[in-house]
Amino acid sequence: MRFRVTIFFLGILLWLGMILVGCQQRQVTQFLMEVTREVTREVTVIVVATDANGQSVSSLPSSTPTLTITPSSTPEIITSNTPAPTPDIFPTPVVAQIIVAEQAFENGRMFYLQPKDEIWVMIYADASGTSGQWRFYPNTWTEGMSELDTSIAPPTGRYQPERGFGKLWRENASVRDALGWALDTEYGHVTHYEFHAGGMIVNNTYVAGPGYHVLTSRDGFNYIFQQSDGTWQRQ
Repeated sequence: MRFRVTIFFLGILLWLGMILVGCQQRQVTQFLMEVTREVTREVTVIVVATDANGQSVSSLPSSTPTLTITPSSTPEIITSNTPAPTPDIFPTPVVAQIIVAEQAFENGRMFYLQPKDEIWVMIYADASGTSGQWRFYPNTWTEGMSELDTSIAPPTGRYQPERGFGKLWRENASVRDALGWALDTEYGHVTHYEFHAGGMIVNNTYVAGPGYHVLTSRDGFNYIFQQSDGTWQRQ
């Protein structure tokens, strides 16, 4: 009985020993894990310099070279300056205040222009008195001459022109017949005058042509006298 018990315990001990030996020989599996991380790398750039003939230069300059560009020719300088305007050779209008004498007639009007020493005769084209023919004559009357002809008696309410107007009117039958009798006496005043030249520019040269005069009457109207056709219009 004791022997059986002993064998039993010996069996248990043997079984435990086998278990312990097996545990000591068990291999452990190792797992490797790769972790992604940011890696900074230094990159060294090697610059190989060459000379003008394409040969390698063993050493690099210690400082940054300065780039110098030599132009092969003198560059053309283009300017955009506005050219100075050339003088206008076309005559500018003449504007002035002048002394005139003026007299109204049955069929027209007379002006004496002191700066020109001329008598301008305006003959009405119709009863409206807004346009007509224009004639001009030199003034031939001077101080000391008779101012009127006492033998001429005008109708009631009409007048015989005097001085320069009267001399032209008496001596020139076409003027006298065209104008008729004067409606009032001669009246002197200072008035506005303009002259606008005509013509054109040819090859940068002014070629004169007919222009026109503007004269203001004592009643405030502007009369335009055309040199081209010898007519006048009232504005």
